Amino acid sequence: MTQKNLHTFHIPVMGLAYTIDSPIRVAQYGISSVISIADDELIEKMRLFYSTKFNQPYQEISQKIQDHRAERITSYLNLVDKIVKQKFQNFKTELAESKAVLENFMAMLPNTSIIKKGFQNLLEDGISFKENIQNYIESHLSAGAIDVNIMTKLDKDNFVRNTQLPIAFNDAHAALRGFANSNLDSSIVLSAGMNPRLFSYFESFPDFYPDPNNALKKKIILKVSDFRSAMIQGNFLAKKGLWVSEYRIESGLNCGGHAFATDGLLLGPILDEFRQKKEQLVQSSHELMIKALQQKNKSFPEQALATKITVQGGVGTAEEHDFLLETYQIDSIGWGTPFLLVPEATSVDQETRSLLINAKEEDLYLSHISPLGVPFNSLKNSTNELLKQKRIQENKAGSSCPKRFLALSKEYDPTGICTASKKYQDIKLAELENSKSTISDSVYEKEKTKITEKSCLCVGLANASYLENEIKIKGQAQGVVICPGPNMAYFDQEVSLKEMLQHIYGNKSVLRISNRPNLLVKELKMYLDYLRNEIENTTEEVTSNQLKKWNTFKSNLFKGIEYYQNLLESTLYFKADFNQIKEQFNSYKVELTEIKVPEHC
Repeated sequence: MTQKNLHTFHIPVMGLAYTIDSPIRVAQYGISSVISIADDELIEKMRLFYSTKFNQPYQEISQKIQDHRAERITSYLNLVDKIVKQKFQNFKTELAESKAVLENFMAMLPNTSIIKKGFQNLLEDGISFKENIQNYIESHLSAGAIDVNIMTKLDKDNFVRNTQLPIAFNDAHAALRGFANSNLDSSIVLSAGMNPRLFSYFESFPDFYPDPNNALKKKIILKVSDFRSAMIQGNFLAKKGLWVSEYRIESGLNCGGHAFATDGLLLGPILDEFRQKKEQLVQSSHELMIKALQQKNKSFPEQALATKITVQGGVGTAEEHDFLLETYQIDSIGWGTPFLLVPEATSVDQETRSLLINAKEEDLYLSHISPLGVPFNSLKNSTNELLKQKRIQENKAGSSCPKRFLALSKEYDPTGICTASKKYQDIKLAELENSKSTISDSVYEKEKTKITEKSCLCVGLANASYLENEIKIKGQAQGVVICPGPNMAYFDQEVSLKEMLQHIYGNKSVLRISNRPNLLVKELKMYLDYLRNEIENTTEEVTSNQLKKWNTFKSNLFKGIEYYQNLLESTLYFKADFNQIKEQFNSYKVELTEIKVPEHC
């Protein structure tokens, strides 16, 4: 039995720092979590920190080493693996020796867990408890997975004295190599869409192919927004003999970090399509994978390998959790944002955590601060925002750009430049100044804001770990950038890990706010607001393609509302709020009717 029987949730990747050491904190309890492997500088600092804390040998991997990025990642992941294994061994010993520890652990497990029932029976047995419990623990418990995440688009070319290094030294390629060379037996989550060159690089590493027993040492998880993209990416990898072990569906808007809105497709209908067509997805990949493995003279599985479907984005109650698991036959639910208030699980500095605790709906918004040009979930009054505004007022807009992970614009520099950097913003502001006489004051201000609002995410998303662990921060002050999902507005207190797990499994509630909207209603409202803003704030000339997109978006929302209205009548969930939810769907349908898409370009 594996840990999939232990918990029905996982902790997704958050920022660069927020889950950088989550496995060290929670894996011994069977909880899986995801480390971002984008920032090798943060990773190297955390390796020094944890080597010191756990008395492990440490030798610096300096930037002077050509493959320093991959080597830093491998070394840190190996250290995390070692610490987790040690902590898990110690925890198993504690469970066998102390009934209090065991009872406390049982209180953190789902009520439906077979393992929880097994423990219960052993406790009731009483006779030869210790011997039996030891055997039971050994055969039934495993540590949570130490998974990693790569944003596929963050694949900047790297240079040494203006000479471009081979593609294998690109940021995402090097990060993949760092994971592939590690001792981990876990998964890599690929987010932000398809990068064919990176996907092809997976073929270089034997750990991603099935062994003679059809086991995969390293697995691939694709973060997807809909069924179509899952099918395209899954088949692309299968043609290389690679298997996708999990499709991780994320709400386009009701989640933290970068927001990749769908064409008005809502979470329910998306999950329903996966439920209905999962077999088709699996079979299609299986057939393509077998062909590819035969061509490569590798061993291949007769039967399709296991495929999980998981989901994340905006889940906040035990009822929503159970509803998704049961209605759509989901394997695990991602709980991200609420865990930012659990110090035992995530790395957040005290000042930022206080800001999160006090955040209301109006403090959480979709911003344009990301240099990637993708909408980004933000929190008002973050230290990063205050420092950035101060620089703008002093005519010193832009960041010194020390890490360059987002230096992806080739507009002014063939080696890449980040749109949040001072270098880039100085050029843009000078161009704007030259055109000042030809544009109105309001257009000038709007354009100036567009240039200067970009934030240094590389530093801002990493600083929380430095602050929490009292690691010295060098260079220009950037403060902390944090990117919680809108769900943060309804969680307003710091809670223990045990309390959060009891909340997820319906044994107690940590919510003190009574007016939290239902998950499905909240996402629908966000999509309505998104469409309205898109139409109202378009400054460029509207093309026929744009009109077609808006009409499709609107039509998909109508279909989504109808789907939910039918589902509400038939589901056994949400009965306590049935009338309110029904009313909300009706009023949003009216609101959607009133959103007018222009008739022609």
